[in-house]
Amino acid sequence: MNYDAIVVGAGAIGGSIAFELASRGLKVVRVGETKRENAASMAAGAMNGCFGEITSGLVSSEYGRLKVDMDIKAKSGWENWSERLSEASGMHDDLLTAKGTHVILNSAGMAEVDTVNYETIEATLQRYNEPYETVSASNVPWIKANDLVRPMQALYIPAENAVNSHLLLEKLDAAFLGKGGEIINENAAEILTEADVATGVKLTDGTLISADNVVIAAGVHSLDLLDAYPEVKKRIPPMFAGYGVSILARLKPGHQVPDSVIRTPNRAFACGLHCVPREKDLLYIGATNILAESPRKNALISDVQFLLDCALDQLHLDLNDAEVEAIQVGNRPIPADGYPLIGQCYFKGLWLATGTYRDGLHQSPLLAAYMADKIQGRRPEINLDVFSPIRKPLPGLSREETVKETVKQMFATGYEFRWDIKPYWLPLLDKGMTGYYADLIESLHPSYTPPPELVAFSYLYRSMYDRLAEYYEAWS
Repeated sequence: MNYDAIVVGAGAIGGSIAFELASRGLKVVRVGETKRENAASMAAGAMNGCFGEITSGLVSSEYGRLKVDMDIKAKSGWENWSERLSEASGMHDDLLTAKGTHVILNSAGMAEVDTVNYETIEATLQRYNEPYETVSASNVPWIKANDLVRPMQALYIPAENAVNSHLLLEKLDAAFLGKGGEIINENAAEILTEADVATGVKLTDGTLISADNVVIAAGVHSLDLLDAYPEVKKRIPPMFAGYGVSILARLKPGHQVPDSVIRTPNRAFACGLHCVPREKDLLYIGATNILAESPRKNALISDVQFLLDCALDQLHLDLNDAEVEAIQVGNRPIPADGYPLIGQCYFKGLWLATGTYRDGLHQSPLLAAYMADKIQGRRPEINLDVFSPIRKPLPGLSREETVKETVKQMFATGYEFRWDIKPYWLPLLDKGMTGYYADLIESLHPSYTPPPELVAFSYLYRSMYDRLAEYYEAWS
């Protein structure tokens, strides 16, 4: 049997693209295990937070600002998307789990990171005329923080909320089937091609499936499917796993979760500490984003301890009595230049939709429409051609600013861990790290510069350094 399209990936992006294509009348099969172990979508807090995610580094580059535009456009489409999924799936439970977002600025981090990003969030809200209100720090609802790290400032964004990611995936499955799609609960092993045309996929059980189009939306594993084509793969930004840990906490009787999302600005390469209401007494807690050499299956005790310590200290001291219902692990796909891989990939009929870092679930309706338009030869509403997968590294911060930002973020990590460093050590540490990171970047390539988080972790992991160097060499 020949399909119009095979979609590889059972996460939010893959599920959304498959549903959109099937909704347009195409014959579509989606492949990928539906248990979705360690996938980013399953462990996500699923905050529709295009403004709450803003950082000074993001809006300082042309491509970062395009990502912001993508987030804002995606936010406007979620109401209609939710209605479509409910109608097609027959499941009418509300996807939204929160009423707005509170962004708090506390003293747990570092002024050069937290305060700067908080001010950038507010400035971006004003630039886009997004409604928000400032909130007295003493009147932030629900918060009961340690006095040492109590909120100092806060703002409320009424139009930013959160999605129940588990329910979203269930609805995507049912809605896709409702539109005549087919799901194969088996992972893809390789892409099949003839000459310069993609013809289908081979599954891990040996089954061959043919189609006119193949869409790879398998998150951090996406580029593994191109191992048989090294000359193609080496010209695509390599992807790394952004390992994250989240916790579902069941509050004790008589205690309720907040109505809104509560979060800090993004800090120290991570997502900012955040909590998201799931049920009246079930709370999602997250914060971590640690680059790893390969995707991780299990949480480290140190990361769980750090997350819980932050939640008790900065959010609510009474969480000490809550029950840990689940510890979730997800792996975000992070490309070498920090920007997504969206569009046709060398072979006719082969498409990539991955590398979305922290934005994938939020952007999934937008990306579904974009990819469907591209496959059908239509003109998309937003031009994402700059994110075509086969590309030179897209620039972000300057080399000098990248070094400064890397050092600053590493310092911020120390402050969040409550390090006790004497003031006279700080200039020495600053000078030492500045030199280390500057030398590392220069040794990678004379002009291409990775984003700060990759600089920091490439210093720790040689395999990351080698993959970056190979990619840069392919475009030299």
